Amino acid sequence: MRDDWGWFTPARETNVLVSKVRTRRVFGFAAVDLTCNVARLERTELDIRRDNMEYYYAVVQLAGGSTIIQDDRVVKVAAGDVVLLDSTRPVTFVPEAEHRNAQWLGLQVPRQNLVSHLAFEPQGGACGRRSARASRLLCQLALDPVSDAEPSFASADRYMPLVVYDLLGALFAPPAPLGSRHNDKLFMRACHIIKNRFADPDISPREVAAEAGISLRYLQKLFTVRGSTCGHHICSARLDHAARLIERRALTKTGQPLSDIAYACGFRDYTHFARGFRQRFGTTPGALGAGATGSDSARVRADTDASAMRTD
Repeated sequence: MRDDWGWFTPARETNVLVSKVRTRRVFGFAAVDLTCNVARLERTELDIRRDNMEYYYAVVQLAGGSTIIQDDRVVKVAAGDVVLLDSTRPVTFVPEAEHRNAQWLGLQVPRQNLVSHLAFEPQGGACGRRSARASRLLCQLALDPVSDAEPSFASADRYMPLVVYDLLGALFAPPAPLGSRHNDKLFMRACHIIKNRFADPDISPREVAAEAGISLRYLQKLFTVRGSTCGHHICSARLDHAARLIERRALTKTGQPLSDIAYACGFRDYTHFARGFRQRFGTTPGALGAGATGSDSARVRADTDASAMRTD
């Protein structure tokens, strides 16, 4: 393994080292499947000085579990998780006691190529959990070529490293500071999704996050720093649209039932709609529909116009 992977120091509890190693190529990258019975596997400062290698290792836990330590990061890794390791920094693998024959798949990624492609330097020891779509795709790409020969679609190999780099970037990019232009774009994307789908009674913050391609927790942060929540934004979009429909109903004298308007705006329950309408606009849907006062209509119109300006 040392030709491609450098020096590692195994620590074992018996005098017999049992190991299974399979090296191969995955879309031009050196790859290795490793199973061994060691109590600990380390790449020490001495090992680093011996080979002076500069790579990243994208390591997938295939079976069992382990703890991986690099710099100040200590991560517990389960099957399907992906850890990015820096060959220029010491690293320690500690298989769980009940999974002493842990299995890993490692993908060697040229350091300078990855940094140049991503325009940032990933930190070693970072973990991408198996729940992340990028982790699942990266694992699938690494496992698909089941033979030592290059896959049949080798003509596409020149593009596949870029795919791998992009997946690693999606997993290990540093979080953008809240309030940055990137986050402003994400917030506007979420608002656009809500604007297009608020009439769907099944739309929820979880659905918005999934469509925007971000986690639910991150979505909630985007709204929290702006003094709101995603759920409140969805409800406000529904109420604003309902107010416009009710005002049009009054002007055209169509007599459309208010409950129909509530349901058309995504509300499942009229009582909940009426309560929210009064809290937002200070008047009931029926009073506005009957044109109770000109000031009521003017205030509702001003509120809905202001809300539209904040999200456009």
